[in-house]
Amino acid sequence: MVTLRHIVDLMRQGHWKEAHDLVQDDGSPLAAWLHGILHIQEGDLEDAEYWYGNANRHFRSRGTLEEELALFEATLESGR
Repeated sequence: MVTLRHIVDLMRQGHWKEAHDLVQDDGSPLAAWLHGILHIQEGDLEDAEYWYGNANRHFRSRGTLEEELALFEATLESGR
């Protein structure tokens, strides 16, 4: 089973397409947030906003791509 940590590692390594393909297999709110972050990276803000909604996160008050990814990683580490 692929973990969200592994998907983040792929993103950090620049493997955005592979990360996007894998995140779609996880239906959790955390995966939806990560899916949204991937769409921000792609510049697809409409889809990013959709996925943020699925994650119950406020899209319009998000940080930069790097800030969002760092916040996601901190959340993942804390188990929240």
